[in-house]
Amino acid sequence: MTTLALGPSWLDPEYLISTFGLIGILTIVFAESGLLIGFFLPGDSLLFTTGLLIADGEYLSQPLWLVCLLLVVAAIAGDQVGYLFGRKVGPSLFNRPDSRLFKQENVVKANEFFEKYGPRSIILARFVPIVRTFTPIIAGVAGMKYRTFVLYNVIGGVLWACGVTVLGYFLGQIAFVRDNIEFILIAIVALSVLPIVIEVLRARAAKRRAAARAAAEGGQEHADAGQGRGRHAA
Repeated sequence: MTTLALGPSWLDPEYLISTFGLIGILTIVFAESGLLIGFFLPGDSLLFTTGLLIADGEYLSQPLWLVCLLLVVAAIAGDQVGYLFGRKVGPSLFNRPDSRLFKQENVVKANEFFEKYGPRSIILARFVPIVRTFTPIIAGVAGMKYRTFVLYNVIGGVLWACGVTVLGYFLGQIAFVRDNIEFILIAIVALSVLPIVIEVLRARAAKRRAAARAAAEGGQEHADAGQGRGRHAA
């Protein structure tokens, strides 16, 4: 099977799996789920490719149930670490300067996502790149109840880690999918980043509307002031 690298060759899912095996997959899932440095890792496409390669019997010899179980544990553990990190770091995370591996805008996006969806964000964020890395950290910063976080973390971990892998396993047995896997991976990445694109477009539209309202109000105030001066002069 040949896949299309959706970035640097060392981030290509098949390359990662063929080079590092199951241990590498688990490490990446853990890191992307809650470590600040893991936001750029290929979570969705990696899980899908993992399921596909299990069906194919290439690189991975472990049974599907075992791989899914380990992936769920890695995903849940990653979010737990992220949550505890957020509880420890607290609001200072919002004052951290930008660096090559850290962008303040990612924290802001995750915070907006968390405020919009509340506890459900722990589940929904699993399917949104970058946001899934920072959301458990934001939950810790916000002081979300631990029991509530654990519940949603387990549900999200199962749906994401197991769900996407199983999807890859069964779709990988379809000839059309196997023959067009590079386009399937592109579609997965496109669908996963779509929520981010939508939110960015909404934010820009909101800013434009706010600017237009401010300009209109400013013009109205100027006109009212002019009429007041005219009446005073008369």
